[in-house]
Amino acid sequence: MDDSRAPHDQAPRLGVLLVNLGSPEAPSPRAIRRYLREFLSDSRVIEIPRLLWLAILYLLVLPFRPGRIAKGYQAIWTDRGSPLAVYTADLASALQIRMAQRIPGPVTVDWAMRYGSPSIHTKLSQLKAAGAERLLIVPLYPQYSGTTTASVFDAVTATLRGWRWIPELRFVTAYHDHGAYIDALCESVRNHPSSNSPEARHLVMSFHGIPQRYIEQGDPYFCHCHKTARLLADALDLKPGEYSVSFQSQFGKAQWVGPSTSDTLTRLAEAGTKELRVVCPGFAADCIETLEEIQIENRDIFRDAGGETLHYVPALNATQGHVQAMESLVIQHASGWPEALGDSAQRDRRNAPHRVRSLEDGA
Repeated sequence: MDDSRAPHDQAPRLGVLLVNLGSPEAPSPRAIRRYLREFLSDSRVIEIPRLLWLAILYLLVLPFRPGRIAKGYQAIWTDRGSPLAVYTADLASALQIRMAQRIPGPVTVDWAMRYGSPSIHTKLSQLKAAGAERLLIVPLYPQYSGTTTASVFDAVTATLRGWRWIPELRFVTAYHDHGAYIDALCESVRNHPSSNSPEARHLVMSFHGIPQRYIEQGDPYFCHCHKTARLLADALDLKPGEYSVSFQSQFGKAQWVGPSTSDTLTRLAEAGTKELRVVCPGFAADCIETLEEIQIENRDIFRDAGGETLHYVPALNATQGHVQAMESLVIQHASGWPEALGDSAQRDRRNAPHRVRSLEDGA
């Protein structure tokens, strides 16, 4: 049990934690192996009998897969590190500035990774030390899935189980149909240079795939993806034949939701499509699945099938539209909390519970 005392000597603060999936600390097989070991050991991600999966993981996956995907990471790595970490950090920094301007009470916006660094445990502890008595957790997964969003909840509550004083907690489970998020996606597609090409009329919306069995067991992810696609198509005034919905990043031999992105691109190319656009609405920040799998691997698949030009529309990353969407989401979910209400609520909050400071003070 964490026996640190409640922060009586600090003004109550709202802590907002953005959480993304994670990435290796370096584009090397060793770092990738360490990352995959943590990621693929999560029973939320791989829902097959534990002993069977651990045997597969340690005998077949970890010895070979890191070396195969290292080149992919090396192709996208930046001077500041992993694109996913860079864009997530930039988004949190920009949102910190916006939130400090928009709500009257003290607020700290930070970011963490579900797997790898910086960890959820570390960032929650830092927010606690900064005086956060209310926590808003925002998993950067617009569409809910047990494999992603629920895993973040597991990690958050695992840390809080060790705290003596539990803060007020709110958790954003999904924002797949949030108006500001759809607006940001629409703006990113319309502002992309490919929008000026009369040949690039077709838009492929590619989401990360999950096993079909998870959907059959009640995961709403597939429905969330299709609702996002429908709302985005409506916002862009696209007719049914002018866009496709597909799923990428399949792994293993299980049946996954479909159609797959590679099959979709092949079908479109073979039907005579020479130029198209691809956007990945489920990825809040660019990463190996978008920059390498879509922009490089699937571009080559499209060309090999007879296509000519694949335009990838980048993830929202730390763009102004994304910051505004996150701002709208945070304000909505922080509604009613003292930091969002103004100075009078702050004074009432401080004057009531904080007059008694501790037993050692003679209370």
